[in-house]
Amino acid sequence: MNDDVRLCDGPAASGAPSGLGAAGVETGVYAALDLGTNNCRLLIACPSGDGFRVLDSFSRIIRLGEGIAATGSISEAAIERAIAALSICGDKIRHRKARRLRLIATEACRSAANAERFRDRVAAETGIKLEVIDRATEASLAVIGCSPLLDPRGRGAILFDIGGGSTELVRIERDPDAPNAAPCIKAWMSIPLGVVTLAEHFGGKNVSRDCYRQMIATVAGYVAPFAAEHGTDLRDMHLLGTSGTVTTLAGLFLNLPRYDRRRVDGIWMKNADITATIQKLLGMSYEARVNNNCISVERADLVLAGCAILDAIRNAFPLPRLRVADRGLREGMLVEMMREDGALRPC
Repeated sequence: MNDDVRLCDGPAASGAPSGLGAAGVETGVYAALDLGTNNCRLLIACPSGDGFRVLDSFSRIIRLGEGIAATGSISEAAIERAIAALSICGDKIRHRKARRLRLIATEACRSAANAERFRDRVAAETGIKLEVIDRATEASLAVIGCSPLLDPRGRGAILFDIGGGSTELVRIERDPDAPNAAPCIKAWMSIPLGVVTLAEHFGGKNVSRDCYRQMIATVAGYVAPFAAEHGTDLRDMHLLGTSGTVTTLAGLFLNLPRYDRRRVDGIWMKNADITATIQKLLGMSYEARVNNNCISVERADLVLAGCAILDAIRNAFPLPRLRVADRGLREGMLVEMMREDGALRPC
């Protein structure tokens, strides 16, 4: 991969970078790793103007959080999958001679009883020392990574990040007196439900319409207090979503023969388009979802749980448009590190 990505500064996130600190400027190569409840993702890049140029990347669904809701611990099978993926990431980081690193873990490592032992084993076997970030930091990094996709003519957005084990919701707005400044976080929340946890509770392979409504209702109970306080006055706002759920929906909406990030990242979807695409998914069998190249076996039993989360958010924040982001925490970490090092020109 050799994409040029232009990202403006966003609000700072808490938490110190992992790795060798400002030594990244020695090679100019930065690495950001996000070990989530469902995915392991790596992005390696170097500064380029007011953004960065991608040198290498990696993404694999590992389902680290599989079974945690029932057992309280990361399973041995999930640990093996994670270590296999992280070993590849470690090799890529060393091959590219990245010296400025941030290597984070999220909900699965926040909640699992054996998370510390897991991280010790990862460090011993792969050389990767994971930093477990809190939910506030996760929300802030998502804002930094996704804020360049805010409608430049709009006031702000309700940003959401549907993960494997948690979902973050953030209201971001521009200062009307400083329209060129970075958007500010007005409010945020995190709910302990993601595609893995919701699918494990309700089932993800054969989802009836009644089961789907129950999933929406469960998520809605968590979202309602935030919406009641921060969902008023939505003029000139839009939804901004980052997750495998929304990128999969966008791929289906575009009728792509296979997923293509270049076609999906930044696409606008109208409310009616989202509804029609979700209805199409609800009408597909599990086997049909497996055989669709924009879904595949990796997401076939999770995508409807993600759609239920999205529908609960849409019901709470009835906005006419959604912008789809195939970007998020990794991009936020890269921008934050480069900004701290003075390696980015201001937007």
